[in-house]
This record gives sequence, C-alpha cells and structure tokens, in this order.
Amino acid sequence: MADSNITKRALATSLKELMLEQPFDKINVAQICARCNMNRKSFYYHFKDKYDLVNWIFDTEFIALMKDENLDANYPNYKERWVFIEKICGYFYENHAFYRKALQIKGQNSFSDHFREYIRPLLADRISHLLGQEQPDEFIMEFFTDAVLCAMERWLLNKECMPPEQFLAKIKVIMEDGAQSICREMAQTEQASS
Repeated sequence: MADSNITKRALATSLKELMLEQPFDKINVAQICARCNMNRKSFYYHFKDKYDLVNWIFDTEFIALMKDENLDANYPNYKERWVFIEKICGYFYENHAFYRKALQIKGQNSFSDHFREYIRPLLADRISHLLGQEQPDEFIMEFFTDAVLCAMERWLLNKECMPPEQFLAKIKVIMEDGAQSICREMAQTEQASS
C-alpha cells in the first residue's frame, strides 16, 4: 500500500507541475509519466485517466484536511462554523493555481462535477439543520449547491484571487446583512398589518 501511495503521489506531483506550465487539455498521460520517470502501465494501474488523477488529488488532500474534523463537536455554534469554512477556503487559496486550472476542466469526469458530488452531502446536512427538515427537497439542494459552487468558482478562477479572509468577509456581509434586512422587513410588515 505504501508503494502504491508513493506512485500516486509522484504522478500527482507531476500533473500539478505540468498544470502550472500548460492548459490541462494539452497535458497527456505520457507527459505525466515522463515527468516522474514512470511508464503508462503504472499510471493506468492506479488511475482511469488524467481526470481521475485530478479528482484523486482533491480527495486525498481535502480528506486529509477534513480527517479530524467533527463539525458538531469542534464547531458547535455559528461563529465557530465560520472558522471551519475559513479553514476550507484557506486550503483552496493555498492551492489556488491547481484549482483554478482544475475548475476550467469541462465535460465528463470534470473536477466541477466531482466537487459538486462531494459538497452536496455536507450542504444537505447543514441545510437540514437550519431548516429543521430531515431531507431538504431537490430544489433547495440545487439552489444552495449552485450558490456555493458558483461563488467558489468565481473566487478561485480569478487569477488575482483575493485572500480567504477577504472572500469570507464579503460572503458574511451578504448573508448576515441580507438576513437582518429580511427580518426587519418582515417585522415592519407584521406591525403594519396589526
């Protein structure tokens, strides 16, 4: 197993280096293998294609980041959950060059699709808690998943990606000021109708 991970990590490092030099669609398996002195057979033993390798990089690194995270125990309230989200955004910011290119991959097996599949259950859990529903309906899930993905993609695809603290400060203003404004309007409507 250790040898398998060494091989996978070497291939991942090779792909990351190549992605800094050229567009993803110009990279082929032969280049990835040549960069780390491996043969194509080794690559295909571990991965279906280069898209699978991109997704493996995310899974491995992100799961390592999330491994010891227990959301309810470590981040039990609203303020502390922002610390958790900042940690996630910090990871993406540190790896901005890679994810900027990964998010540009289109079509079948794209990283965007893989990322959507990964974050959807995390969002479902949080939305269920916030709305007091066992399972949010499909429309609600698609709405929030699209919102999170669009915001993350727009942030990461910008070559001059703002620091995560600044990005999250803007998100917090939208969410908190928006929620307060809606509550004020609802209270005014109730007072007017009384």
